Amino acid sequence: MRLLLIHTDFIEYEAKKRTSMAEDTDLLKDYQEEALAVFSAIEAVDEDDLPGVIEQALSEIGLVADKLSVENIVIYPYAHLSNDLSRPDAAVWALKSMEEGLREMGFSVKRAPFGWYKSFKISCKGHPLSELSKTIVPSEEKVKKEKKTVTHELFVLTPDGACHEARQFMDDSPFGCLLRKELGEGTPAGEEPIHVELMRSKEFVDYEPASDVGHLRWLPKGKLIRDLIADYALGCVLPYGATPVETPVMYDLDDRAIFEHADKFGERQYRFKSGNRNMMLRFAACFGMFSIMRDMHISPNTLPMKMYELSTYSFRHEQKGEVIGLKRLRAFTMPDMHSLCADMPEALACFEEQLAMGWKTGEDFGTKLVGAFRCTRAFWDEYADWVKKIVADSNVPMLIEILSDRVHYWVAKVDLAAIDSQGRPIENPTVQIDVESSMRFDIKYHLDGKEVHPPILHCSPTGSVERVICAILENTAHQDIPHLPVWLSPVQVRVIPVAERHLAAAEAVGERLRNSTIRADVDDRDESVGKKVRDAGMDWVPFVAVIGDAEISSGTLTVTIRSKSKPNKPHKETMTEDVLIEEIRKKTSGMPFRPLYTLATLSKKARYI
Repeated sequence: MRLLLIHTDFIEYEAKKRTSMAEDTDLLKDYQEEALAVFSAIEAVDEDDLPGVIEQALSEIGLVADKLSVENIVIYPYAHLSNDLSRPDAAVWALKSMEEGLREMGFSVKRAPFGWYKSFKISCKGHPLSELSKTIVPSEEKVKKEKKTVTHELFVLTPDGACHEARQFMDDSPFGCLLRKELGEGTPAGEEPIHVELMRSKEFVDYEPASDVGHLRWLPKGKLIRDLIADYALGCVLPYGATPVETPVMYDLDDRAIFEHADKFGERQYRFKSGNRNMMLRFAACFGMFSIMRDMHISPNTLPMKMYELSTYSFRHEQKGEVIGLKRLRAFTMPDMHSLCADMPEALACFEEQLAMGWKTGEDFGTKLVGAFRCTRAFWDEYADWVKKIVADSNVPMLIEILSDRVHYWVAKVDLAAIDSQGRPIENPTVQIDVESSMRFDIKYHLDGKEVHPPILHCSPTGSVERVICAILENTAHQDIPHLPVWLSPVQVRVIPVAERHLAAAEAVGERLRNSTIRADVDDRDESVGKKVRDAGMDWVPFVAVIGDAEISSGTLTVTIRSKSKPNKPHKETMTEDVLIEEIRKKTSGMPFRPLYTLATLSKKARYI
């Protein structure tokens, strides 16, 4: 709390215009002679211990008033004393408490209204004690005492239901790498992650120097991959019964529920002023969806209700030194689903379904996932058999972390992670059981005449799109011939004419392939066949079809298949267009499709990096 104390001959004020946060009052103007004017700003940090801060403020004001032999005190809200203000409701509560406290101390007290544009006149007496400033902060000792001491128990649960000491599984496997990180034995800092060089050299994505760190520019091939992953996520949740919405990226922190939810996230937020409002950029899609749910009429007959948003973008003000490539960003795209469940049994059933969805994304992206399940002690004591069931259904060992008390909004969650080329986890899919937000946002339904605030599941079936691409690129470090899944490859087939006389035939093949929902381009450059084939390899094109005299006469194509090739041993097969199309359809079955985002002829394609 910031205080400016002025010993006055008089102070006069009048409220002229209300703001959106103005308190209702009929006393819009007042005058007081011979008073101590207390200009006050309640700060965000004060909310850690408002009663304690007010107690300190009353003591300071009382001491000054006694020294000055003043009986009249005027409390005047003055936001200009600080640039880190508390919520309006907290400020009004504090000012009213100060008013009541000073009256109880025997002073005659007046208080100017909060949240109004006011004019005032003041005459300062001009002696050595007539102008004093005070800064009051919560007692660190008291705040520390009120914080819970939470203990963590870690062990490994295997599909047979047995519990094991975690260090028994600490090896060089992906699961062993996860355990090393979770047990505080992370890998030493190494070179730059491999995906950073790849994302630029393949012209997928680049840094944007004109923006804040951790904000990227997406180039056509990377934009295509990103859009396909977004399509994939939508394809996961729509058949599951999720209803897509879109919500704003910024929110008013004067909304108490939003402030409290944001406050649990700590320092990693973009906060700013918009006029006289304290705003923040969202770090997930929770705020918007919870606001929709709060305004809905919810019937138990319509539950579970699943709502989905592709949050482009969400923002987290990560530490500058930790922002790197696609793994840790300040602006990212998060497929985000929230499921409003009738009760805990329904929440557990939905959790199982959404966990299975998360495991499948690892298969479809070609990235092996490992898992950690976290819950409170109370949850484990009640639902240990259910936890053993989901580990058995997953058919892999999982790290179990039990927290002695609940410190987050969730009582249970699962985190699935890929492992990068340096043995470090890339957290992606997650499911969480939230038992707090429905109360905070007043999301409810009625059953037998009673209000029910139900559990809410948070689920990202894939994790952030950027981290999915990070995991896919990091995974190429373990491949003999680096390649992407065919459905995600920006170009699926490159057609290479042997000579200029074969160009028309090559272009006709490319057009027929594109008409068959295959991303195909033609290398029409005046280069040797060998260079064109090498360049296609550098672009990780999964199928490279060469057409010359022999192919035209036989009606076939000579196709190099990247996934079957070995270093310095390209795998070539002779096949018809129909066979090639069928081969690609087998590898892309059930996956989303988008056409080329780059031009169909290489001679006209731009270079971006």
